[in-house]
Amino acid sequence: MSSVSATGELPIVPQYGRQTLSDLLPSIAYQFGVGDTDRLGLGAGEQWVVVLVDGLGTEQLEQVASRAPFLSGELRRAQVITAGVPSTTVTSLTSLGTGLPPGGHGVAGFTCRLPETDEIVAPLFWSSAMTAREFQPEPTVFEQLAGQGVAVSSVMPSRFEGSFLTVAGLRGGEVVGIDDEADQLLRITRTVEAAERSERSLVYCYERELDHCGHAYGWRSQEWLDCLIRIDRWCSWLRAELPEEVRLIITADHGMVDVPDDRRLVVEAEPDLLAGVRQLAGEARFRQLYLEPAETPRAVARRWADRLGDAAWVRTRDEAVAEGWFGPLSDRVAGRFGDVVVAMAEPAAVLTEQMPGEFDLVGMHGSLSSAEMLVPLLQPE
Repeated sequence: MSSVSATGELPIVPQYGRQTLSDLLPSIAYQFGVGDTDRLGLGAGEQWVVVLVDGLGTEQLEQVASRAPFLSGELRRAQVITAGVPSTTVTSLTSLGTGLPPGGHGVAGFTCRLPETDEIVAPLFWSSAMTAREFQPEPTVFEQLAGQGVAVSSVMPSRFEGSFLTVAGLRGGEVVGIDDEADQLLRITRTVEAAERSERSLVYCYERELDHCGHAYGWRSQEWLDCLIRIDRWCSWLRAELPEEVRLIITADHGMVDVPDDRRLVVEAEPDLLAGVRQLAGEARFRQLYLEPAETPRAVARRWADRLGDAAWVRTRDEAVAEGWFGPLSDRVAGRFGDVVVAMAEPAAVLTEQMPGEFDLVGMHGSLSSAEMLVPLLQPE
């Protein structure tokens, strides 16, 4: 099956352990004597603030550089890292928190199959009886550092405290809840206070608005640009308020692709594609197919590849694992990943009526294109 799209693009396969979002916190932890490698070469620091801007891809920032002078100015001297696969928030945030690739922590996408109960579950909207710690039992880097006496804080909307995703992927340390996300001064104040509460500290700060604007209006919209301008100013303000010795990292969980209406396939309108498929999950740009027991993954993958052509990178699970898409795949979570995965290579999407919210999205992500996978690792001084 072809790896090259009609535009000549190859899938961006993450370099886990060297150049991905999952390598960030282990690199910081090394500065506190936890772990054995500074994977990203960050260098020394005793106080750290990590700001994650949901949806801020490197390519999008480059294309509007003049409108976001602080962030784009830092981009000129920054590392570029990648998200994991799929390039989606729940997977990326868990990779950030645990320091593990998706194949290790098992948060396999916006939705995925839970083999133990045969349910399709969504970590953002959890409905299964399985607890967050049962779903993702691996220790987080936050837990490890807090256990070594580092003052760990997470500055986030108050309603996220105790949420399934927070407990599964970001647990550990103190949650600093923000009731009003629009109160930018309060967020600055709380972040600075958290950084200064100990000589050894790590603060994680989550900014979610850009992703919402991208989904609703597209990343090329004025609404998205206005949001980025606000975030750019806020990040500049934060750097000015933080003491000089506090290391500031600004990164993201994924980028985004705007998908036009005429590049949207509705899978229910394609009965041949559903032959042998028992369950669908994932996202519109990274569809995961769970097959009937008698079905052969290779045959289903070939059928999808023939239909989608250069618009998609179609792989069986075994092929995707062999190519390194998910990192080493734990037996505990292998069944959460589709028997066949369909990653869109062009600005296109495979929608399903089982997830009606997808039809309202303009900007999407989840696949292995450079627009979705490449994220900045900014270190403003």
